[in-house]
Amino acid sequence: MKTVLFLFISLFAAQSIAQDTLDELLKKHNKNSVPYITVQELAMPITDAVILDAREPKEFEVSHIKNAILVGYDFFDIKTVTEKHTNKDQKIVVYCSLGIRSETIAKKLKDEGYTNVLNLYGGIFEWKNNDFIVVDSEEKETNKVHTFNEAWSKWLEKGDKIYEEEPKTEKKKTRKKSEK
Repeated sequence: MKTVLFLFISLFAAQSIAQDTLDELLKKHNKNSVPYITVQELAMPITDAVILDAREPKEFEVSHIKNAILVGYDFFDIKTVTEKHTNKDQKIVVYCSLGIRSETIAKKLKDEGYTNVLNLYGGIFEWKNNDFIVVDSEEKETNKVHTFNEAWSKWLEKGDKIYEEEPKTEKKKTRKKSEK
């Protein structure tokens, strides 16, 4: 039963992210409640923005955009932003892996009264796909990007894909032991 359930969940997850283009993926998952900014626009030297990372700590530690501030997603607390960034007209760019979780966090900021909030189109994946630099937890340049899992990693075209392996079923574990 566990195997059937695991296969069903795996197939459903793969189907749900098997979009042909990034545009289609974002249209499916986002409500366009926050305007996008492109990675090229964010990378311009004159772009003076607070950059917020809406991924989880394990993703941020692997790599992030230089000078980004981790605010997370699962345990996001609006106070982490409102206490440090009191100018509600300051440009704020929120990103995640592709731009789905970041839309949720950016919308919360808009609802709190921030007027210049943007969602990074394609997130850190698109940033790295366009050859922009990411840094690790020690602020050193890296090619690694946390892609959450193997299915989502298809959207990262450049860089080293880091993700947790899917749990193996008991049969596979037993078979591998007997093959050794």
